[in-house]
Amino acid sequence: MKFGGMIKNSFVDYPGEIATVVFTCGCNFDCWYCHNRSLIKQNQKKIEIIEENEVLDFLNKIRKMIDAVVISGGEPTLQKELKSFLIKIKKMNFKTKLDTNGSNPNILKELLDEKLLDYVAMDIKTSFEKYSNLVQKKVKTEDLQQSIKILMDSNIDYEFRTTFSPDVTLDDIRLIVQTIKGAKAYALQKYNQPDSNCPAPHNLVVFDHALEIAKQYIDNSFLRSFD
Repeated sequence: MKFGGMIKNSFVDYPGEIATVVFTCGCNFDCWYCHNRSLIKQNQKKIEIIEENEVLDFLNKIRKMIDAVVISGGEPTLQKELKSFLIKIKKMNFKTKLDTNGSNPNILKELLDEKLLDYVAMDIKTSFEKYSNLVQKKVKTEDLQQSIKILMDSNIDYEFRTTFSPDVTLDDIRLIVQTIKGAKAYALQKYNQPDSNCPAPHNLVVFDHALEIAKQYIDNSFLRSFD
């Protein structure tokens, strides 16, 4: 398995744990605001590839200093070696967290059934009717709904999260949280403007309104990435 980046020590990517974060290359979505755009298509620009053995060697050296490993992307479930990598991580007694867009429910279920995941964060980009426009790819929203159900029926910790980009409205937020009513956690994430030509972010008042809507359906709703 190959990686396009690594954060050696993170205090924010796995709630309550010190983690190393690794980023896989490739994604089946193409969200215009993605902060990891260089990973969507490996040939978009030069990426310093990190081999799996390098990651495992590093983790072995600092295994007493961190608690968990987060696999992010890109979209990790596109990687054929994901399962085997997770098996190796679990054998090292690390907790594991997967960041996913939810487009591969069968893989998600397999990893959960084999107890290879301790935490999952699934992005819900917008309301289902607007999904394909936002991610600029054809999306089977039934797969997203299946992944949501798999997580909500599981016994692990999980969260759903939405990047509150300018093309996501308060109505979209309401439709999202109605779909995941009663979920364990829901995060509204700050949209970081890629450049000055991109739309300005919602102001904090709109974020507060969105949070009020979310809390009507999910008690543990919160804003993320605000100072």
